[in-house]
Amino acid sequence: MTARRMISVYSDYKSPYAYLAKDLIYALETDCGATVDWKPYILDIPLYLGSARVDAAGNVLEENRNAHQWRRVRYSYMDCRRQARKQGLIIRGTEKIWDSTLAAAGMLFARRQDPAVFRRYHDTVFERFWRRDLDIESVPAIAALLHEVGADASGFPSWAETGRARWPEFPGRLRPWGCSGCRVLSWMASSIGGGSICRRSGGFSPLHRSAGRSNGRNSTDW
Repeated sequence: MTARRMISVYSDYKSPYAYLAKDLIYALETDCGATVDWKPYILDIPLYLGSARVDAAGNVLEENRNAHQWRRVRYSYMDCRRQARKQGLIIRGTEKIWDSTLAAAGMLFARRQDPAVFRRYHDTVFERFWRRDLDIESVPAIAALLHEVGADASGFPSWAETGRARWPEFPGRLRPWGCSGCRVLSWMASSIGGGSICRRSGGFSPLHRSAGRSNGRNSTDW
């Protein structure tokens, strides 16, 4: 009997490309007989795209971003929204660059409890964050969501605080590969299950579009 392949997938809730790739990664388990090991990846977006903050109407309140970085941000959102419409998903531009550390802590906390709890948490965080319905920097908000999806969230606040010092490990583990953000998802998918993803989605778009460049881009946000 052939052993199931284990795929480590690094994902960040504030990446729209990671949201688009999520269901395609799920498909690898069914189509390729693989087991996916989801891990947090905390993107340092200002490092390569600068930073900005806008109001609800899209007016820029503060920025540390050049014209080229703005073009990349705007194109990225346009690209992501086009792909999101094909999947029936909503991606609304964010008003700032969020710190996804607590949401990542919630990911690991949900994984410790039950695969079904993790799946509900993972899906719900992505969906609500990109609808602007979830504050991923709020301990009470993440704890409430964990409770909602069936986790025993009573110990989450103290557990998250204890684990904060570990978060820098996640991005650092991937840098030797020359990978950034969702390019990791693309690499993992194409390495073991590209054919199955292609059959399901009609193409590699959400994954391969991000494979050859850094993340970032559309609408005056991020």
